[in-house]
Amino acid sequence: MNNLKLISPSQTKAFCFVSVSPIRREASDRSEMVSQLIFGETFEVIEYGNPWVKIRTVLDGYEGFIDIKHALPLTEKEFRRWMDSSSIQTLHIQSLQAEFGTIYTSKGSFVGEESSFEIGDFSFEQPDAIKAKKSLWEDALDYMNAPYLWGGKSIFGIDCSGFVQAVFRLHGYNLPRDAYEQAEIGTDIDFADIQANDLAYFSNADGKIIHVGIMGESKQIIHASGRVRIDELKAQGIWNEEYEKFSHTLAHIKRL
Repeated sequence: MNNLKLISPSQTKAFCFVSVSPIRREASDRSEMVSQLIFGETFEVIEYGNPWVKIRTVLDGYEGFIDIKHALPLTEKEFRRWMDSSSIQTLHIQSLQAEFGTIYTSKGSFVGEESSFEIGDFSFEQPDAIKAKKSLWEDALDYMNAPYLWGGKSIFGIDCSGFVQAVFRLHGYNLPRDAYEQAEIGTDIDFADIQANDLAYFSNADGKIIHVGIMGESKQIIHASGRVRIDELKAQGIWNEEYEKFSHTLAHIKRL
């Protein structure tokens, strides 16, 4: 079995080999979690430390600190090979078999195309390499009732922008991490012209974008608020039937 060698000061590329790894604002377990790495996700090391490494995610450029024990190093060649060969897990949850044991991975994780795949020196087996083809809305529904978690990116806990990023990534869109950044992409759409898969953005009293959700048919919106849930979008905002009140104020609609 390969030894799990930690990142060294000379190595600049690595990948997350655990199901979920928190990205902290500061180098401390007590620091706020601002995002997450999920299995197979790659990053650049921008400041070496032990146990904390400052990183920048490759796909969305998010920075923060992770525990060095959650990642394994890649050479430049291994990094390029994995970036070229990885795909997005479409199964709700699956177990990967590795030389060091079983890893349970969430929908949206980075896995291989085949039942057997390698990341660097490490080999993994997945029970079902067939990638189910679903509509964007169907993929969003797979996250239903996932608990809201600030900075979360998996079915085990997710925030509003992480949810949108994960679902759209399954369909070839690489969106930024935060809602206010996502809101800068796409074409503005009038409320009367909303279609399925449009993105609705919501603001606070200061006009700052603080929330996002995915539109379905008949003005349904699926979003992460308390949990991933479906509500009705009205011209004013999201109507929460359970509490009989508006939970978010509509800012604008975008279409990618």
